[in-house]
Amino acid sequence: MAVTESKKAIVAQMKETLSEAKGAVLIGYSGLTVAQATELRRKMLAEGVEYKVIKNTLTRIAANELNLEGFSEHLEGPTALATSKEDAVAPARVIEQFIKTTDKEVVTVKAGIVEGEVMDAAGIKAIANLPNREGMLSMLLSVLQAPVRNVAYAVKAVAEAKPAE
Repeated sequence: MAVTESKKAIVAQMKETLSEAKGAVLIGYSGLTVAQATELRRKMLAEGVEYKVIKNTLTRIAANELNLEGFSEHLEGPTALATSKEDAVAPARVIEQFIKTTDKEVVTVKAGIVEGEVMDAAGIKAIANLPNREGMLSMLLSVLQAPVRNVAYAVKAVAEAKPAE
């Protein structure tokens, strides 16, 4: 009886985690050493990403109750979940950077959720290459400033040009 109640609590917590997360990534971690796991956890923590090993069956129940189509089919083998409530891209970005820095692929991306949409591993890898929010805002600002800057350069060039004699 107490076991069932604790499992219900875990499912409720997992539903809350998945529904509040802007970004989540399912990670396969077979072959990960303790040192590598510690390094990965530190990188996650630095980016504000929560990382925890999950129970596949209980997570599958939570995903099905939230109607996350195509998410539960990736819940096989050793699985961890990285989630972020702030930045939808942060979990994918940290995982991809970690995969690039490790010698062999001991960590694999299984699937993920970005802004409520379930994505496969290829989609998560594509999103991981996007800049963070501040980077995107600076790019947008640069694009918006370009026409004004070009007009200013043209006016300056006209003002500095010597009239033909």
